[in-house]
Amino acid sequence: MSQWKIGDVKISRVIEMEAVWDGGMLLPNATAENVKREADWLYPTFADETGKIKLSIHALVIESQGKRIVVDTCIGNDKTRSNPEWNKLQLPFLEDLKKLGYPRESIDCVMCTHLHLDHVGWNTMWQNGKWVATFPNARYLIGGTEWDFFSRAEDEFLKAPVDDSVRPVMAEGRVELVDEKRKITDEVWLESTPGHTPGHFAIRISSKGQEGVVTGDLMHHPIQCRYPEWDDNFDVDLPLAKKTRRSFCERYADTGTLVLGTHFATPSAGKIVKKGDSFRFVPA
Repeated sequence: MSQWKIGDVKISRVIEMEAVWDGGMLLPNATAENVKREADWLYPTFADETGKIKLSIHALVIESQGKRIVVDTCIGNDKTRSNPEWNKLQLPFLEDLKKLGYPRESIDCVMCTHLHLDHVGWNTMWQNGKWVATFPNARYLIGGTEWDFFSRAEDEFLKAPVDDSVRPVMAEGRVELVDEKRKITDEVWLESTPGHTPGHFAIRISSKGQEGVVTGDLMHHPIQCRYPEWDDNFDVDLPLAKKTRRSFCERYADTGTLVLGTHFATPSAGKIVKKGDSFRFVPA
């Protein structure tokens, strides 16, 4: 478990799984050789000695002004997925959430940075033969642009998680389609960061002069601070995603903003610093 404070805002991380990946599966340029060249700042926290990258799949719970907000809901249990390591999971995510003091009934809001399968899975759970809202008292906030894109998708990779993890909560009347003007509280709001998906959001946090931002998947790994223009196999608009990454790094570098990487391995949070014509990520 990791927890942080940004002014009056409390943030807790709930891990579904952590793993070591062949970087090339995600970032074609993240070969073992290229990753090992960055070992002076990536190893051992974000890469292993063989040049593989470390990633985490986790949710963040943000407490702000009396609201409990879950940002991204991981893969979920019982979901049929093409990746065998993610198929029909039986993991203690809800138990871990409860141990932190957040029983599912206590969540007020679920915010999905985008609608890929590892960000919406725990939106729903299998109960009495159907998918139902995991968080029965929550409003689910989903980008309107994101919904327009994913609701029309026919590719199974995009379609399946929408069918079992988004449409059921829409059918229950729990979804609010939002844009970047939406404030969740006075301390937490949305920041448009398109490219990975058309309606992707980062989450901004500001309280008592302290600043934070949740990346979502505008970047998956800290090496993308060093190389914002590297291709990402899951970006739907490669040129726009690269522009968004560099802009994000330029905006937050050397500002003291706590950056919470949605897939960054433990400790997952840190600061972006300027170095030469690029950037580095320094864990908190």
